[in-house]
Amino acid sequence: MQSEKKLFTFEETKQKLVNYCVYQDRCHAEVEQKMREFVLIPEAKEEILLYLMKENYLNEERFTRSYIRGKFYIKSWGKTKIKIYLKQKGITEKLIAKSFDEIDEGDYVKTIQRLYENYESKLKGLQAYQKKSKTIKYLLSRGFEYEVILQLTEN
Repeated sequence: MQSEKKLFTFEETKQKLVNYCVYQDRCHAEVEQKMREFVLIPEAKEEILLYLMKENYLNEERFTRSYIRGKFYIKSWGKTKIKIYLKQKGITEKLIAKSFDEIDEGDYVKTIQRLYENYESKLKGLQAYQKKSKTIKYLLSRGFEYEVILQLTEN
């Protein structure tokens, strides 16, 4: 079943997309996905995208930095998982690498240690090596790098 596309004037559509970007930082891919809900000729889409960028409603670097902060400081994701999700949103490798300075290295280490201790303390009835192995797997699933996890768990 084809969902009905909404019919709005060019100005109404532009305002809806401005509101969409103001509510939360967005990347190009998200805005282009949202535009598919509206009946727009390619030229209109292009004009709206240019307007959103010119007026700074749509800013890929701001989006990337905000995404990294949110996923790390709120969701406690590691850099690997964050990078995978940003790449799926069409963000370049270069911009991702440049924006990782949003994460303080000290906070990164503390987060891994906190997650490690919390998770390991919940594992009951296992031998030490089993606990360590399960905890490392858990941290990898959260997107933390194997080398970093090992450095912190060696002691």
